[in-house]
Amino acid sequence: MTDVRVRFAPSPTGHLHIGGARQALFNYLFAKHHNGKFIIRIEDTDQARNVEAATDKLLNSMKWLGVVWDEGPDEDGGFGPYRSMERMDTYEKYVQQLLDQDLAYYCYMTSEELEKEREEQLARGEMPKYSGRDRNLTADERAAYEAKGIEPVVRFKVPGSETIHIDDAIRGEVSFDTDGIGDFIIARTDGVPTYNFAVSVDDYLMKISHVIRGEEHLSNTPRQVMIYQALGFTSPTFAHAPLILNPDRQKMSKRDESIMQFVEQYQDYGYLPEALVNFLALLGWSPVGEEEIFTMDNLIEQFSLERVSKAPAVFDESKLAWVGNQYMKSADVERVTELSIPFLQKAGRISENLSADEHAWVTSLVGIYQEQMHYAAEIVELTELFFKEHVDYEGEAAEVIGAEHVPQVMESLARQIDQLDVFEADEIKKAIKAVQKETGAKGKQLFMPIRVAVTGQTHGPELPKAIELIGKDAVLARVNKAAQQSS
Repeated sequence: MTDVRVRFAPSPTGHLHIGGARQALFNYLFAKHHNGKFIIRIEDTDQARNVEAATDKLLNSMKWLGVVWDEGPDEDGGFGPYRSMERMDTYEKYVQQLLDQDLAYYCYMTSEELEKEREEQLARGEMPKYSGRDRNLTADERAAYEAKGIEPVVRFKVPGSETIHIDDAIRGEVSFDTDGIGDFIIARTDGVPTYNFAVSVDDYLMKISHVIRGEEHLSNTPRQVMIYQALGFTSPTFAHAPLILNPDRQKMSKRDESIMQFVEQYQDYGYLPEALVNFLALLGWSPVGEEEIFTMDNLIEQFSLERVSKAPAVFDESKLAWVGNQYMKSADVERVTELSIPFLQKAGRISENLSADEHAWVTSLVGIYQEQMHYAAEIVELTELFFKEHVDYEGEAAEVIGAEHVPQVMESLARQIDQLDVFEADEIKKAIKAVQKETGAKGKQLFMPIRVAVTGQTHGPELPKAIELIGKDAVLARVNKAAQQSS
């Protein structure tokens, strides 16, 4: 294979969408698998939609994911600039070349005229496309339009009755009839190039070997191929990955609120970035074998376009939850704790400036829930029982507390807990053993009332450790309350 150079070329219009993140990831994995270069290029020609600071947000999200570029706006590899609006002189040169070769022309039709033309075509049952009215204007006709102050766009002359063949590395051969493509705009009235023109020129000049992107861009490909051909450029290899569908198997829309669609949201919820990378890699790509958990190095080693599916990928929330949990379980507890602390602080559960003792307590607290967690924000709800002033007994819990033998168990437990000088899990286990010996209660009859009395729940984390973290005074208050309520 020739030197691999691939690019991710987002528009700075907002946050990094998961579809864009997957596109960037596939490019990154392909480049690294082939010891190639991964390039970031900012396609900012649509000035009306650009959002201030969006580029920084996009790049920060990619850094968080670990999808790091070899060349880009902040890393010149000799092919810059890496922002479209800084390449205007280059685009103007190639637009003029097409005009000089009579492969493009000035079009003076107004937006009103174009809309009228479109409505007439629809009324006749035709697929709307530009009619080519200004394709062969004389110099006098152009001068007359300009005398009226009409600023022209530049349109590309689409050759008629030809077939554009594209050998797509994922989808196989794809063909397009040029008769279905009207002469399209390559430069707007202000001289700013359109996406299809700018991206074609940039990909060639930056020596991009493979254009790996989403299936939604497939319809752009014949226009880009025609631009390559007209300018005498060699086309890159194209590869169009499948669409990502929402959980209802509908095409995903940025207005769809059924799932979190932006990488920054996952970061804000405390997901581990490698979990999201793993999940995104499996959206349309199939590894060899049954394994589904991969490090970035594993993904780089295995990734190939041959194993990218043509069929749409479904955003499976249960799969994301499973992947997230796998990574949470295997992460260092210190790392999960550092992710969890801001959420507990925001909820007012712990101090803004933690002492060493409080930090150690939070680490222990996170440790008993780490096996259940999918992302760090869950820690607030999971640990609610540790911050309650009063425990309520409802439903099944009330039934447990109401059992006949419970008052005796509570009285014994309160006495054993009160006598503890060292309030740690191992000593608490011994206290519970003493309650068993003193009352004769054992198994479920012993442990269930204690759990309910102390936590208000019939299920939960390892009991002695939970009792230790709740603290001696709070435990005694809860046990005494349970004793009163059960008597």
